[in-house]
Amino acid sequence: MSSAKKQQTMAKRNRERAVEEKRTLKRLKKQAARAEKAAGEFESSDGEPSEVGPSDAEPSEPEPNGE
Repeated sequence: MSSAKKQQTMAKRNRERAVEEKRTLKRLKKQAARAEKAAGEFESSDGEPSEVGPSDAEPSEPEPNGE
């Protein structure tokens, strides 16, 4: 006997989409904060560029497959 795959409900798809959107917004917010912090470090109080060490880039999260 072969078993058929259960069809995913719309509610589950909507929940998963909401979680993915939330993660995306959080990632964008973190990137904007890092960019703002980096821009602030490049300029010192007298307006001249200052030295900046290597950035601590966070590894990107793998994109889940939407199937």
